[in-house]
Amino acid sequence: ALAKYLPALRKVNGSDSHSGLGSAFVSAWHTAAKDAVFRQAQDDERDRVYFDPAVRQAKADGLQALGQFAYYDAIVMHGPGDDATSFGGIRATALRHARPPSQGGDETAYLSAFLDARVAAMKTEEAHSDTSRVDTEQRVFLKAGNLRLNPPLKWKVYGDPYEIDG
Repeated sequence: ALAKYLPALRKVNGSDSHSGLGSAFVSAWHTAAKDAVFRQAQDDERDRVYFDPAVRQAKADGLQALGQFAYYDAIVMHGPGDDATSFGGIRATALRHARPPSQGGDETAYLSAFLDARVAAMKTEEAHSDTSRVDTEQRVFLKAGNLRLNPPLKWKVYGDPYEIDG
C-alpha cells in the first residue's frame, strides 16, 4: 500500500517537504502501521542502521550503559556518517580530546568529551539546537556517576520531567 508513494518519497528524501504525499499517504501509513510484518521491518531496520552499530561501537570503546545510550541517541539524531555533525564525526571529535576506556582512558572524561562534541554538533543545526536531551538527561547521569544507568533515574528532556523508580 505504501509502494506507490516511493517516487514521491525519493523526491523529498533529505528535505522537510511532504510534496506528493498528503493525507492519502498518512492514511496508508496508519494502515501499514497496524501490520506486524511492517512493524518488524521497521524494528529490524532501526537495529541494523542505528542500535546495533551504536552499541557495538560503545562496547568496543569500553563504555557501559550510559555510553551505549549516548551513542545510540547520537546516531539516531545525527546519522551514522563520518562528517563533522554525524555520529562518526562527533566520536572523532571526542577522541581528539579524551581516550575511551578501551584505550586506557577514563570513561567519565571520555563521555564528557563526547557529549561536548555532540552539543557542538547540535548547535550547528536549528532543528537540533535544543540540547536538553544531553544537558538535562545524559549529562545528569554522567555527573551523578551513574554510568550503568542504575535506577532510580530522574531527568528532563525538552523541559518535561521523567522518572524510573528502582
